Amino acid sequence: AVGRLIQKYAAESNLKNVTLELGGKSPLVVCEDADLDQAAMAAHVGLFLNQGQVCTASSRVFVQDTIYDKYVDKVVELAKSLRAGDQFDKTTTHGPLVDKLQFDRVSAYLAAGREGGAKLLCGGNRHGDKGFFIEPTVFADVTDDMKIAREEIFGPVMSIMKWSTIDEVIERANDTVYGLAASVCTRDIGLAIRLAKSIEAGTVWVNCHN
Repeated sequence: AVGRLIQKYAAESNLKNVTLELGGKSPLVVCEDADLDQAAMAAHVGLFLNQGQVCTASSRVFVQDTIYDKYVDKVVELAKSLRAGDQFDKTTTHGPLVDKLQFDRVSAYLAAGREGGAKLLCGGNRHGDKGFFIEPTVFADVTDDMKIAREEIFGPVMSIMKWSTIDEVIERANDTVYGLAASVCTRDIGLAIRLAKSIEAGTVWVNCHN
């Protein structure tokens, strides 16, 4: 709504050139030939950086079915390694959400993920009883119609989906109202270029995210 108003006001004044950043539900596509450790770290940094409070966060992770289970194990291990705590403690690697409003909003998405049938692999709860900390959370077996797969959460909540064919994952990655960013993990440069050209996003990274 705010973006529409800015565009309207720009047109009504003197036709200013504007670029609108309208949020994201960025897909990260992992192909079966990818370096799994590198791809897992790309998703980990891409989503949990700043507790998911980044517009380009890799909140939809599409993993090819042949490597799905092995990849999911790696992502969960990384998520569990994060340590929430005081920002001045050098061992802290996971901070709080910005305020109570966002904390309550993300908590509602956690409930929606459970109720929608996604498989909760780690996290999913508040951390401690002080501050607005949400545990690093990974949902697997997410489907495209689930609320956590369609709406921007802006929190530390990763949704992992399985895919089989290239045409399928392109269609599903593009099945969103957003188009801010995306990423592709593969050793095949030809496939990387094909996916980067086919995914409708302003920026597409290869073998990294953010």
